[in-house]
Order: sequence, then structure tokens, then C-alpha cells
Amino acid sequence: MKRLGQASVQEAGQPPGGRQNTSGATSALAWSVLNTTVARFGTLGIGIVLARLLGPESYGSFAVAMVALLAVLTINELGVSLAIVRWPEDPARIAPTVTTISILSSAVLCVAGLAVAPWFADRMGDPGATDVVRVMVCCVLVSGVVATPAALMQRAFDQKTKMFIDQVNVWVGAIVSICLVLIGMGAMSLALGRLAGTLAGGLLFVLKSPLPLRLGLDRRVLMPLLRFGLPLAGTSIIVFCVGYLDQLVTGSMLGSVMLGMYVLAFNLSSWPVTMFSQPLRSVAPVVLARLQHDPEKMRSTVMALIGVLACVAFPAITFLAAESETIVRIVYGDVWAGASAALFWLAMVAGLRILFELIYDYLVVAGMTGSIMSIQVCWLIALMPALFLGATAGIAGVAMAQFVVVAALVLPLYLWRLRAVGVQPLRLLRQLLLPACASALLFAASALFNRMELAVPFALLLSATAAASVTVGLLWFKRGDVAILKKLGRSGGLADHQQ
Repeated sequence: MKRLGQASVQEAGQPPGGRQNTSGATSALAWSVLNTTVARFGTLGIGIVLARLLGPESYGSFAVAMVALLAVLTINELGVSLAIVRWPEDPARIAPTVTTISILSSAVLCVAGLAVAPWFADRMGDPGATDVVRVMVCCVLVSGVVATPAALMQRAFDQKTKMFIDQVNVWVGAIVSICLVLIGMGAMSLALGRLAGTLAGGLLFVLKSPLPLRLGLDRRVLMPLLRFGLPLAGTSIIVFCVGYLDQLVTGSMLGSVMLGMYVLAFNLSSWPVTMFSQPLRSVAPVVLARLQHDPEKMRSTVMALIGVLACVAFPAITFLAAESETIVRIVYGDVWAGASAALFWLAMVAGLRILFELIYDYLVVAGMTGSIMSIQVCWLIALMPALFLGATAGIAGVAMAQFVVVAALVLPLYLWRLRAVGVQPLRLLRQLLLPACASALLFAASALFNRMELAVPFALLLSATAAASVTVGLLWFKRGDVAILKKLGRSGGLADHQQ
């Protein structure tokens, strides 16, 4: 038996039969982008309605419950579902064992979450959120059941089916939540809506699974699966702490109302990450892995990806930061105006997060997983005192602490590790120079528009138009990188050199 740890990243894109599917990467990326776009615009509208109906206090209680759910989901299936994607043979052999591990571990964690819900809600400054936390934690059970079908779809590049399921999840949850809000159920309406959407999506994952959902326990693959998954689960805990420690600190030190404000700002700042980075990450690791036989081409490809991504993302982030207060007031109402103080800094953090996620995937493909863990640990160690200190200045201080740690520590660490795999930091920084300078000019232009005493909607429209124009201009200047990516797409994700 070929051990899981020996499976090459290069094999990650195989369909269930074990045969390479090299032509699916471009289609998968297109469906992933469409899925993300539709979902984000849908959730934006839903989020606006719910935020206006609920207000910061109820929204804060839901935020407490959401942090609890995300914490448990970090390790609920012990990291074994990713083995489905990387298994070098027919995944039908390991699927029943993966499903059994996922369901059992999720059930244990769900029971534990129900038990500690009162303590967690109290520590987050909102004891009244206990029942909301308990309802949200029940979603973990569904996640354990669908872990294997979801991984099988990812392996087969079946983003079209995943889009359908994700949309059902979003809209069922939204309809249930809005109906319950209108009858006065407050934060519980969001939790019940989330659970309803998760159940609907989970049922579709099971029905549409490329392989029938079965339980089983093959002792020959059990230990290899655990050896593969447990380190990933440990890493995921650190990644979760890095990503959500700011919300834990905000809730525990500033209370659930300020947490609601902060989470609203965080969700808005995550728009560029979700729109530009997540769809790319659904296929980029597989595409890069298939270029391992040609290191220079792999480096040039990731440089092109970074250059084009910066041209699209940086202007959007700059617009979000420059118009943070106006956007919050117009979209969510004056009662949420306090969120804009955090949004300014979180938007700039989002720009670096987009860059980090692509570098992260490149380092994984290059086999530098130990370095990734070291960076995450350093990030977490520096973040803890910075966030507690920043919280003394409110949610703006928490967000600014995030930016300082990311810019002063994490970025240099990633550049240093890239150098170890042959990517010169200056080469990467040159890719970012033009988008960064253009974004600085855009920020100045937005500030000028706001001082011209124009009507607020008109000034916002001018800033948005300027951001779109800057994006188009940057893509024209970077047309060489765009051409590389077009060639990549025409080749069907760059066919494996061994095929």
C-alpha cells in the first residue's frame, strides 16, 4: 500500500477513478468564481437586511455563536477529509473510513460544544447567547457527515454541483432567518437559519456525492489517515487562532455589542479576499503542482498570478478603506457607524491576506510545510500581546494591531521563506510596486472627492469609478502577466508532464 504521506501534491486533481483530470482546472475556476460572486452578492443583500433589522446587540450575540462554531469546525473531522483529495489510488477504498472518523469526531466535539456553551458565552461577554451557541454548534454534526462528499467533489473539480449546493445553503438559511427575525426571535433567528441552510446543503451533498455515503473502518488505512490528518488539524487550530483571535479578544474585553461592530467590519473587509483569492485557491495548488517538473515556469506562473491578483484586489481594497465610513453609513445605517473605525485597518489587512494565501499555497506545493507552521506560530505569538494592547483603544485599536503585526512581521517572514525556494523577494515586490503606487494615488483621489462638498452618493460613485479605471489601467500595464494566465487556461490547467 502506498502511504498517504508519500502521495505527491501533483496527484491532487485526480477524479474518483484515479485518472488525471487535467482539463477541468479552468472550468472549475470559472464555476468557483461564479459561485463566489453569486454567493457574496446574495449574502451582502441578506446581511444588510438582517443587520438593519437586528441591530448591533443581537448581531453581536450571533457573532459570539459564530466564533464558537468556527472554532469547532477547525478540527471537527481531524483533517482526514483532505486525504480524499490527495489519495493516489481510487478514493473508494478510504472513503468509508474517512466518513466514520469524520462523523465520530464531529459528534464528540458537538457534545463538548453543547456542554461548554454557557462558559464560552460568559467569557465572550454575553451569557444570554448560550442557547444561540448551542444551536450553531449542532451544524458540526452535518459538517462531519458531508466531509467525504465535499472532498470527492473537490477532487473531481465538480465546482458546478458545489455551486448549486452552496446557493441552496445560503438562500434556505437566509429565508428562514429573515422570517424568524420578522416574528421577533432576534439572534436565535440567525442561528436557526444557519442550521436550516446547513441541513439542506448537507442533504444535497449526500445525494450528489460521487460515491455512495458508507461507514466503515479499514484498519490498514486508519493509521495512515490519522498520521496525515492530525498534523493538519493541529495546524488548523493555529490558523484559526491567527484568523479569529481578534474576535475572541474583542468579545472578551469589549463585549458582544462591540464584537458585532467588529465582525461587521471584518465581513466587509473580507469581500476582496472572498471574491479574488478563494476562487483562485480552489485550483491554483493543483495547477502549480503540475509544474513541479519545471521550477522556473512554476515561479513565473506564481509571479504572474500575484501581479494580476494585486492589480484587481489592491484598488478594491483601497476603495473600501478610503470610503469605509460612507459605505457603512449608507449600506447598514448610522447605528453601525462605529464599525468604520475598524474597517479602515481591516481592509488593508485584507490586501496582505490575499497575497499571503497565494504564497501559502506555493510553499505547500514546494514542500515547505514546516516553514508555514513556523510562520503561523510566530504570527500568533506576536498577535496575542498586540491585540490585548490594541483593545484598550477599542475596535479600531484591535484592527490596527492586526495590521502592524502583519506588515511588520508576517510579510518579511513570507518573503524570507520564498527566497529559500528560489523566489527572490525583490522580484515579488516589483510585481506589487505598480499596483501599490496606483492604489496610493487612488486613496488620495478619494480623499479629494470627499472634500469637494459633493453629494455623498456622487462622491462615492466617483471613487468607485476611479477604482475601476485604475484596475483596467493596471491590467493593461500587466498584460504580459495576463497573457501567461490566458495561456495557462487554454492549456487546460497545464497538463501533467507525465500524462
